[in-house]
Parts: sequence; C-alpha cells; structure tokens
Amino acid sequence: MFRIRRIYDLVIPANEEAVSQVQDILRTQFKGVSENDINKLPEQLRNPMKYRFRSILFVADDSKGQVKGFALLSHEPVLNFCYLDFMSTTEYGMGRGIGGAIYQRVREEALSFKSIGLFFECLPDDPALCRDPQTLKRNAARLRFYERYGARPLADTAYETPVKPGDDCPPYLVYDNLGQNVELRLKNARVIVRAILERKYGDVCPRDYTDRVIDSFKDDPVRIRAPRYVKKEQKIPVSVSVPLDKRIALVVTDQHSIHHVHERGYVESPARISSILKELERTDLFFKCTPRHFSEKYIRAVHASDFVEYFKRVCDNIKPGEAVYPYVFPIRNISRPPKLLPIRAGYYCIDTFTPISSNAYRAAKRAVDCAMTAAERILAGHRLAYALVRPPGHHAERRSFGGFCYFNSAAIAAQYLSHHGKVAILDLDYHHGNGQQYIFYQRSDVFTISIHGHPNFTYPYFSGFRDERGEGSGKGFNLNIPLGLNVDGEQYRKVLDGVLHRLKRFHPRFVIVALGVDTARGDPTGTWELRARDFEANGRLIGALHLPTLVVQEGGYNNRVLGTNVRSFLSGLWAGSYSG
Repeated sequence: MFRIRRIYDLVIPANEEAVSQVQDILRTQFKGVSENDINKLPEQLRNPMKYRFRSILFVADDSKGQVKGFALLSHEPVLNFCYLDFMSTTEYGMGRGIGGAIYQRVREEALSFKSIGLFFECLPDDPALCRDPQTLKRNAARLRFYERYGARPLADTAYETPVKPGDDCPPYLVYDNLGQNVELRLKNARVIVRAILERKYGDVCPRDYTDRVIDSFKDDPVRIRAPRYVKKEQKIPVSVSVPLDKRIALVVTDQHSIHHVHERGYVESPARISSILKELERTDLFFKCTPRHFSEKYIRAVHASDFVEYFKRVCDNIKPGEAVYPYVFPIRNISRPPKLLPIRAGYYCIDTFTPISSNAYRAAKRAVDCAMTAAERILAGHRLAYALVRPPGHHAERRSFGGFCYFNSAAIAAQYLSHHGKVAILDLDYHHGNGQQYIFYQRSDVFTISIHGHPNFTYPYFSGFRDERGEGSGKGFNLNIPLGLNVDGEQYRKVLDGVLHRLKRFHPRFVIVALGVDTARGDPTGTWELRARDFEANGRLIGALHLPTLVVQEGGYNNRVLGTNVRSFLSGLWAGSYSG
C-alpha cells in the first residue's frame, strides 16, 4: 500500500526524510542531473519562486515513510501553465501502479490551477532521433504510458532539434491538455516554450537556438502528434474531486456517548457530535481516520499523576447512570484531601457543575486518543487534521478539571508535537482557555493564545486577564484577548487578524486551534453574534498561515447551528491553506 501526498515544506521530520529520499532517487535514476540541481531541491520548496517557477513536490510513500516514487512539478502562474520536471519510481515501485497514481495526482494539481495544460519532455520513439534499440524501446514505453492520458508530443516543430549537431535522443515536448478539450494556441505555445528553454535550460541553450525553436512554431492551433499506441477515446479523465492528500484528516471520538449525564440544562450532550458530523458529510473535504490507543504516559506528561489516578478511581466507584458533582472545596488544608472519593471531587475541580460519571474517564481518555491520532497525522505529513472530540478539554489544568473538561486534549497534543518544534495554541472558545495557559505558563516553546469573553462576566472568572503573560522563561508567551459582552463577526475578525500577526512572529512549526463555536449567535453559554460566514472567514485567516494545523473541538452548544458553523470554519481553513 502507498499514498500520494504533496510536500509543502520541510517543517516536519517526515517531509525532510522524504525529500532526502527523493534526492537519492534523482541520483540513481537521472544520471545526467548535476549534484547542484539535486541539492537545491530543499530550497525550491522553502522559496518556491526563487527559480522563476513555483516548485511542487509529490511523493508516493508507504506506512513506514519509504518513498516509492515522486514527481517534481513547476507552475508558472502568470503564463498559466505547468511543467513536469521529473517523475520516477524506485525499482520497487515499477509495475505497481505507482507511476500512474503519481501522474494522475500531478494532473489534478495542474487542473486545480486552471492551467492551459501540462508540458514535459520525453525522449523520442523515432529511430531517426534515437540510435540505440533498447533506449528506443524504453522511450516508446514511456510515450505509450502518457498517451493513455491524452498526452502526446507537439508535431511539426523544431523542439527536438539537438542543441549540439549530432547529439542523440533530443527530447520531444509533450502536451497534456488535462482533458479540457482545448487547443493549444500558437501565441501561448511560443511564450511557454520560450519560458521553458530560457528558465530551465538557459545555461545550455544559446539565444539563437531558442529563437530558432520558437520560430518553428507556425500552426495555430499547434498540432499535436496523432495517437500511435492508444485509441483516442481511451483517454483517462482528470478527477475533479478533492485529492486525498488535500483532505482534512478527520478523527472522531467513538466512545463519547458513554458519558451522557441526563440532567436538565446539561448542554454538553452527545448530540453535539452528530450535529457536526451531519454537516461535515455534506462536503468532500474530509477523510476519516480510526483513532489509535495511546499510553496514559502522554496524559501524565501534562496532567499530575495524583489527579489522573483519582479521576480513574472515582469513575470506577460510581454506579452506572449516577453522577457526582463537586460540592466541598478543601482550600484551607489542601495537604489533607477528603478520604471519600466523591467528596474529594472538589479537591480537583474548579466549579460545581461538572459531573463525574462512571464512564467519564474512558470518554476523556478516548478524546485524548483522537487528538493524539490527529497529531500523528500531522507528523506523517498531512497539512490539516481535525479531532472531533467530546468531552472538551481546554478548561482542564495540570491537576484540575472543570467546565465539562477532564483531560486537556489540545494541550496533550501540543506537548507531543513540541518535541518536533515550537507550537502555537490558538483558543477560539467563548470561554478562556485556562487549561493551556497554566499548563504551559512557564514555557517559551508553546505560545498560548486565547480570545474570549472578559472574565469579569464569563466563566471561569478567575483567569483570562490581559496581564497574565506567563512566568519565568514563559513570560511573554501567553496572550489573552478578553472582549466585551457584545462582539460581532467584523469586530472579532479584526482582533483575530492582529493576533495572527503576533503568532507569526513566534515562528511556530505547528498550530493547534482549540475550536469553540460557542461564540456563535444564539449559543446558550455565550453572548456574541458570529454567524456561519464569520466562522468561514476566520478559518481562511488561520489557513493563510500555511502551517500544519490541528483543530481540536471544544465548546459550542446550539445544536441547530453547531454543525454549520464548524463546517464553515473548517471549509475556510481548507481554502486558506491551499490558496496562493
């Protein structure tokens, strides 16, 4: 099994390793490519327009990260065409469908740019141009492969003229119209060919040679060679659906409904998940990933062991269908917590309305598994991932729970990702993200940001003030933006835009969005006025950071609009991430 994915940057180790393997394939399969050209590949990805084309790299790799094939595509946005520099599989990948899958993905990308077409060079299948019979046979096999897709050489031009008279095997220029059934106009062809020869081969193609090739283009539209190997009607169409590697990895908690407290006014209900899923299924932006089981050590890396042990034990001692609410808070002598486990709840809780049920630990642990699975997908090279979890987590601190939150899934995922680079947590819930703030309050490698209702009138009341900026080495790496009672979409967007400028100066490798949509108009726990179009616009702003982004679901309790608002945010995030 293999997957095709685009390498956007070298932010994650999996991408760095993939690029290194691609360089090895180039050395092995393309003997004529200089070491200098091979070594510049990472820079082409870091600074895509440095070489006058936007460089796009696709790899086919397996579950162990072994690259079985690749394609390097150049996009010229002004002249509006794509050029395929290299495409190859390893010996292992030959005959396994990898080459076809990569080429289809290249075509999909070129079509997404609304390109005139896809151009590339292919060595000739004409004995007059290629003297070696074995080479001629291989060339014919390649041209047969591409002809299945409707890609054929340009005809009646001097493109395949050797730069040095007498040289063998000068390449054809092959054109794939990407199934658009449009003809290649002479005017476009001339400027495109000049761009290819001058930008790609300017060091080997003299000016008079380039001019001679350009002048040989006479026909309008430019003629394409007739099919030699495949019937015309057998062309393989380009898919118009969202490619798998561009979709958002969706990890849904599969045990959330076991924690269901049947209390009037308890808004954190299982219906929240189904409301969101129903809307997500209306788009083709997602692919589902099965949540993995993770060791409890990842939870203990963020939460105090005594709290984790207590939470597990108290849940085991509660009868099914019953719930324990904290009502005794031993702040006068915290060194002597109550002996009875139900009474001890107030020792670890910050409020009186967050119940513990017999299944609360299992549900919260599975939410962590989902967030960790989504974080793994990010490390494996996916650009975007969404952990649709319940119960939420952003109010859970190192050794306390509250606000319907037990384990801080976003913080646990951030801790995991922080081993691979700096992380920014952007909390967009109506209520302050006190959990992340205090967990990372003394650290400079995780930047915690929260936009929320002012604690003078909004839960949790004791945190979220502007002057809480971090301590010790973490000073300056916690940012609170408390807002007033009445905030509309435009006001929120201006605040978010300013926050994102501050986030960019941190230069994180990863962004985690703690997504609360209780900022929506009509939410029973909030007072703000954001609508679906506002969530979509906010998602676009965050996506435009072009950083690997993990979204973890937090609040949002108006089930009539909950799914629509989440879908709108994630659609905007996707559009922003893949723009430009």
